[in-house]
Parts: sequence; C-alpha cells; structure tokens
Amino acid sequence: MPYARALAFLLLWTGAACAAPAPDEDKLGKPLGYPVGTAKSWFYDESVRVGSFTAQGEIPGIFGGKANVLPASGAPMPLPRLEQEPPIRWTLDMRRKLSIDDYLARQRIMGLLIIKDGVIQVERYQYDRTAQQRFVSNSMAKSLVSLAVGIALGEGKIASLDDRADKYAPGLSGTLYGETTIRNLLRMASGAHFEERYDGKDDLERWARAVIGGGVEQAAKAITTRDAPQGARFSYASAETEVLAAVLRGATGGNLSDYLGTRLWQAIGAETPALWRADRTGLERAAGNFNATLRDYGRLGVVLANDGARPDDPARTQVIPNSYLVEATDWRQAPPAFRPLAATPYYGYGYQFWTFPSEKRRFALLGVYGQMIVVDPQLKLVMVQTAANATAKAGGTSLGKEADAFWRGVVEHYGKW
Repeated sequence: MPYARALAFLLLWTGAACAAPAPDEDKLGKPLGYPVGTAKSWFYDESVRVGSFTAQGEIPGIFGGKANVLPASGAPMPLPRLEQEPPIRWTLDMRRKLSIDDYLARQRIMGLLIIKDGVIQVERYQYDRTAQQRFVSNSMAKSLVSLAVGIALGEGKIASLDDRADKYAPGLSGTLYGETTIRNLLRMASGAHFEERYDGKDDLERWARAVIGGGVEQAAKAITTRDAPQGARFSYASAETEVLAAVLRGATGGNLSDYLGTRLWQAIGAETPALWRADRTGLERAAGNFNATLRDYGRLGVVLANDGARPDDPARTQVIPNSYLVEATDWRQAPPAFRPLAATPYYGYGYQFWTFPSEKRRFALLGVYGQMIVVDPQLKLVMVQTAANATAKAGGTSLGKEADAFWRGVVEHYGKW
C-alpha cells in the first residue's frame, strides 16, 4: 500500500482527530491540552467540557461517591469496518449535498459513529479524543434504566409496570413519587412540579444536593406538588429516573451496575468496562453519569436495532425482552399525550426513550450538550454522537436542528425517511 494511502487509512480508523480545526477549540481548552474539571466545574464550565466529558468516571469527589463498574465481555461483539466512508450527504435549509466534514466543521462533535448492519461505516473523532476514551452519557443513561426495568419485569422481579414505586422502595412511602406507578415514572408523567433548566439554580440542582445529602428516598420527601394528575402528560424530570433506580434496587437487591453488568453490558459484547457514578449510598446517579467508549455505545445501539438481540449470536438470545423494548420505543403504543408532536413540538416520549415523528419506528437516547444514540431498526442503522455543545439543550444552538438534518441524511443514504 503506498505511504500516502496507508497514512490516510490509519488516520481514519485509529481514532485520530480530523485534520481540520474543530469548532471553538480554544474555548473548549485546546491550549491547555483539554484539561479535566473538578467535582464542581465538570458539568457547567465549557473550558473543561471536552476533558471532563471524557474523564467524568475518574474525577474525584463527584456526588460524594465513587464510580461503579460494569465489566467488559469476554466475547466482544465484532464491529468490522468499511475501508472507505460512504458519501453520505445531507440538506440544511436550501443547502444541499453537505458532507460529513461539513457537519463536523459546524458542530462541536467529539465522536461520531455510524453503523449499518453491524458494520462501521463512519468513525470520526475531534478535539484530540480517541476510540479508547470513555464519553459521559448525560441523559442517555435514562434509557439504560428503562432497559433494567424491562429486564427486571421479564425476570419477575417487578410484577407489573402499574405497581406503585413504594412497593419496591418502601423508603418512598408517603411521598408523591412513592404513590406514582412505575409506568408513569418511565413516561415522566408523575405530574410533579419539577423545573429542569441546567442553570445551577433549578429544581434539578436542588434535587441533586438533596440526593448527595441523604439519598433518593430522602430527597423525594421534598417533592410535594403535582401540576397534573399522574399519567396525564409528559413533563421531563430527571428525578423520576433516579426514583426508578431506587425501585430497581429494591426489586433486584443490588445497584444498577451489578444488575446490568452481566445482563446488559457483557451480554451486548462490550469491549471495555463502563463506569457509572454513584452517590454515597452506592446507588447510581441514574439520570446520567454513565461512561463508555463510542464503540460500546455503538454495540448497544446495534442490539437495540436488532430488537434486543445480538446479531452475531446464532441463537439470537434476547438480551432485552422484545415486547418491552418495542413498547418502550414505538410511539403507536403510547397514549396520545406522549406521541411525537404532542409530548413535545417534535419528539414523542416512550419509556425513557425519545420517539421520532416518522411512520417507521425510530427512536433515540438523548443527553444534554449533544449526546445521542439514534436507531432505525428496519434499516439496522445506528448513529452515535458525543458532543460538547455550548448549551445544555441542543435547541439552544444550531445543533438540535442540524443533528436532525444530518440523521435524516444518514437514513436517506441507506433507505427512505
């Protein structure tokens, strides 16, 4: 192989950064080598965002606890790769035939991975990130909690999604969240008043301080007001995912990492151990705080795209119960208030998964600052993106609109939207 061609191939597939400068490198810490923040600064300070988002599992003192470990598989799922990227194109407003390079030049993407039929089509990194680093999930972790509920339901550890939370977490007795059903917690439909603005002054911040001080059950005592009856409407509240983590601890007798370590992380064929930050009680801060490599997020996406089974398993053993996964991710199975264009002006909301306004079943795991895994089961197509957006909500910049346009271009390269 000629030297120039060999070098190009090496840069493409060993996780080297793109040659062109990434957006806002100086703001994100490049002059200082992308420093890692502290327990107080890692989430809000953009000058340490890139470094912190690839080291969150190791930062001392976060939440007053440690990181729980989900071990790697002894038989990782193979992820073969194309030798040449496909010419994916996407449209933004009146601009057509934009490229992958255009997307990376416009957005603060740390890692981008596209997998079709279990084969890597695209793998790119920016900001000196590599394939070996773990990227923080932010709220993509909520979907993992949902999968734990589905597995526990399949094993009979949870009898019904219509059971109240305090049946499994007695410490929630007498609280609004304790009276809420598991199904309504999954749909973020407790009706509780909870404002989540990511400004350090909202209910999310007050909830976090309460959990750090006394655990989830204690924090739940401070949530006392319902804006609507439970089950009536979608209202995003990270506290409801953490209540589900307490429910799962009561139902399974252990923490999420122990429960999902063998049942999910090893079962999907993860190549690298994952880390999940916990509070001082050992319970994961389950609304986020999961850390994994881009490729292992991709392996999870491949299993989701195959309706809960590993495609490389000849027995096609269900890692995730199929009926639960479809119910969690198909907007047709949700009440009208939780469907696309109703739950929000764009997305619908299933069981801790976001659903797309499309005729075909497509769904996403989303996290603040631009983290996402998007899945098209019919096409067996997965896109993973890790990012360091300027605002927590992707709609606060052009990222929300452009990520959707780019994903539509990916889908249309392989099929039809």
